[in-house]
Amino acid sequence: MLQTYRQIFTPSTARFSLVGLVARLPISMVGLGIVLLAEHETGSYGFAGSVSAVAVIANAVFAIPQGRLIDRLGQGRVLPVVITLWGVGLALAMGSLSWDWPRWSTYVFAVLAGASLPSVGTCVRARWSHTLADRPALLHTAFSFEAVSDEAVFIAGPVAVTLLATAVHPTAGLGTALVVGVAGTYAFAAQRGTEPPAHPRADRHAARPPMPWGAIAPLTVVGIALGLVFGAAEVVTVGFADEQGHQSLSGLLLAVWALGSLLAGVVSGAIAWQRGPLARLRIGALGMLVATLPLTFVPNLTVMAPVLLLSGLAISPTLIATMSLAEQVLPPARLTEGMAFIQTGLAVGLAPGAAVAGLVIDHAGASPAYLVCVVGGLLALVGALLIRTSERTDSVPPHEHTADRAELA
Repeated sequence: MLQTYRQIFTPSTARFSLVGLVARLPISMVGLGIVLLAEHETGSYGFAGSVSAVAVIANAVFAIPQGRLIDRLGQGRVLPVVITLWGVGLALAMGSLSWDWPRWSTYVFAVLAGASLPSVGTCVRARWSHTLADRPALLHTAFSFEAVSDEAVFIAGPVAVTLLATAVHPTAGLGTALVVGVAGTYAFAAQRGTEPPAHPRADRHAARPPMPWGAIAPLTVVGIALGLVFGAAEVVTVGFADEQGHQSLSGLLLAVWALGSLLAGVVSGAIAWQRGPLARLRIGALGMLVATLPLTFVPNLTVMAPVLLLSGLAISPTLIATMSLAEQVLPPARLTEGMAFIQTGLAVGLAPGAAVAGLVIDHAGASPAYLVCVVGGLLALVGALLIRTSERTDSVPPHEHTADRAELA
């Protein structure tokens, strides 16, 4: 397994991957950090949640245009600008809360921060596609490592921001996210040697390469489905632990779930797959659907932990196959933009997943609310089955029938 991962890492790829890991920490810290700070300053969870939601919506709306801009101008030119805007917006949002400015100003600055937060994870994957262009069989391993990095971010980020905000100072969590995000993104953008080439349009009326909507639209549906599962699972697991009289263990249960996904991602990246990403996506989506079904029938916390661990095993392989397939079908000139659709789908699915799950908990209890995760799994399977790609994409290219293959297209 270690040998498989050694094949993708050189000093330059290790630098952009690890710096990218640091730079994307804010995506798991800002939403919760805003809620903690806003509630502390105003005493209103409703206001705190609405500010966080506004930032998420702004990010979803502007992620795709931002991805298109990065494809045209290059990461090195766009990322420093947008991360600076993000830092200014987040700092002003924090100031508006701490200095008792009008509430509308907090919403305005939250929109600025959300709209300008770059999808560093997408940029990292674009760099892998560029640096491994002559070794496509290794892309699956690279994307697997990035999926594991995402899991690490979502395990460490919420814990760090909560600890800093509650044990140090209400602004410490968001302040740390701001420093880490700005410094990490500047350092990432400065690595020009591994940056994918820009694809400017010499003629503004010239036709761009077509977007493969037959694959990208269903893949976006898969992204929305994954967001539904993530948003619902977080809320329902907290509710389930609370019903069992041990709400303090909810974080541990969610960590176990993320651990299952992380382990599956590590193993998936080391396997020489005999099937292409489309087949793996469909199998992963089916596995996610099947794995979420037992959650509704779990009687106690002792049983819930191993069930969540098993349920998490289907997450990373599904996400890895989704990104691998997107990379395969997208033209280089629209790679970041196309992947941004999927990332936006994930963000779009989070809020309704959490909201619907919360309504079900209020009316029927936590266990039935896990059915929202089942619906997400079903939607992912439907999206995977609707994908239409070329015959070349669905098959395994002969040159990838090697002993070294980590992904067979």
